Amino acid sequence: MSDRFDVVVVGAGPAGIFAARELVKSGLDVAVIDKGKPLGERLCPLKAGMTSSCAHCNPCGVLSGWGGAGAFSDGKLTLTPEFGGNLERYVGRERLCTLIEEVDAAYMRYGDDTPLYEPDPSFAAEVVKKGRGAGLQVIPAKIRHVGTDKSSFILRGFYDELEGKAAMFMETEVTGVVAEGGSVKGVTLGDGSFIAAQAVILAPGRVGAPWVERLAKDLGLPVDSIPVDVGLRLEMPAEWSEAITQQFYEVKVLFDAPTFDDKVRTFCMCPHGEVVTEYQSEWDVVTVNGHSYRDHKTDNTNFAILVSTEFTEPFRDPNGYGAHIARLANMLGGGALIQRLGDLKAGRRSTRSRIERGLTRPTLKDAEPGDISFALPYRHLKDILEMVNALDAIMPGIDGPHTLLYGVEVKFYSLRLSVNGDLQTPIRGLYAAGDGAGITRGLIQSSASGIVAARAITQAMKAKGLS
Repeated sequence: MSDRFDVVVVGAGPAGIFAARELVKSGLDVAVIDKGKPLGERLCPLKAGMTSSCAHCNPCGVLSGWGGAGAFSDGKLTLTPEFGGNLERYVGRERLCTLIEEVDAAYMRYGDDTPLYEPDPSFAAEVVKKGRGAGLQVIPAKIRHVGTDKSSFILRGFYDELEGKAAMFMETEVTGVVAEGGSVKGVTLGDGSFIAAQAVILAPGRVGAPWVERLAKDLGLPVDSIPVDVGLRLEMPAEWSEAITQQFYEVKVLFDAPTFDDKVRTFCMCPHGEVVTEYQSEWDVVTVNGHSYRDHKTDNTNFAILVSTEFTEPFRDPNGYGAHIARLANMLGGGALIQRLGDLKAGRRSTRSRIERGLTRPTLKDAEPGDISFALPYRHLKDILEMVNALDAIMPGIDGPHTLLYGVEVKFYSLRLSVNGDLQTPIRGLYAAGDGAGITRGLIQSSASGIVAARAITQAMKAKGLS
C-alpha cells in the first residue's frame, strides 16, 4: 500500500463508494479502506447452511465489506427527502432532491430493471384516512426495490467502475485519524502503519458508529446524541398486508404512543421476505433485521417497529444502552428471541410447539422461543403493543395471536458528528458522511452524503491548485 494519498475514504459502503466515484473524476489519488471482505467473499455461515446458529464472525459478513450493510439489505431506495436521514439540514431541501435524483440515476445504471413503487393517489388517500382514524401518520413515498439478491450486481458495477482509478484495500482496519494544528494529516492502520492524506472522509457505516464515537473522543470532536432506536421485528402472513405492499411496497408509518407519548415508527418492511440475524462485533451481540429478494419469495412479510427515545444529561451512551438491551435478549435465547404476540399478551413464553401450531411459519429458523418481555423495557414494549393495535386498522390481522415477534432490533447510529454544510468537521480536511456519522439513515441519503463531502474536497483541492 502507498503511504500517501490525496484522499482516504474510510468505509466501502454507499457513502464511501459514492465519495470515491466523485473524487476520481477530478484525477485525485484516492484510497478506499474497509475492514470487511471483498464483495465476492462476503457470506454469512448461517445463511450458507454452514452453521445452525450465528457464528459471531468478526467482522460480520452481513454488515461489513464492499457495499457495507446495504450489500445484503432489502435494497430499498427511498426517493423522497422525508426519510433516510438528516442531510436536508446541511444542504437544504432543493439540493437534496437534486442529489436524490442523481444517486437514483447512478443505481439505475446497473439496475435498470428495478421496479418503482408509487401508490395510486386515491388508494393512498384511503390508507392515510384509515390510519389517521387510528392515530397513525401514514406517509406515502416513491420507493425502488432492488432486492437483496440484485444489490450485489449493482455493487459489482460500482467496483468495476472504480477499479484502476482508486486504490481499494479490503480487510484493512483503520484504527485512528491523525490531526495536527487543526488539520487532518492521515490515518493509522491496524498493523501500525500510517497513511498520509490531505483529506479524510469518515464513512464507516452504521456498524462503525461505535468506532466514530471513540474517534470523536480522541480528537475532541463535538457530537450530538440522537434518539436511541430499539424495538422488535414483526413477521406475519404476507396476505395480511398484500393490498398495501403491492402499491406502497413499504408503508412508512409514524405513531405517538398514547401511554408514554413516545415516537414510534415502522422500519424496513420486507414483503415476502425473511428475518435475519446480524452480529454486532463491537458489542458482541446478535440483533435482527429483514431482507427480501426479487427472485425468491417467502409466504411472509416482516418489518420492524422501533421506539425512538431521547435521553437527557448526564446520559451519554445511547449505543451502549441499545447494546445492553440486545445483550439481555441474547442472554435469554443465546441469540435472537421469538415469541407469538398471543403468548406475549397472555403473559407466557412461547415454545417451539406453540409456534408450530401458529399460522405464521418463522423464516428465522434458529430463533429461540422465549419471552421478550424479560429483555425489552416495559415502556418500549407498551409503545410497540399500542402501535400494533393501531396498525390493525390498515393491516387487519396483525394484532392477532399469530403475529411473530423477534427481538431485538437496535440501530447503532445514536450520535451525530458536528459538521458544516460541506460535512466537514471542525478539523480541516476531515469530513464525515453516511449512517455511521449520524448524518443519514438509508441507502439514498448515505450515497448522497458521500457526494457532498467529495465535491467539497474537490473544490478545496482546486482552490489550492492540487487537482
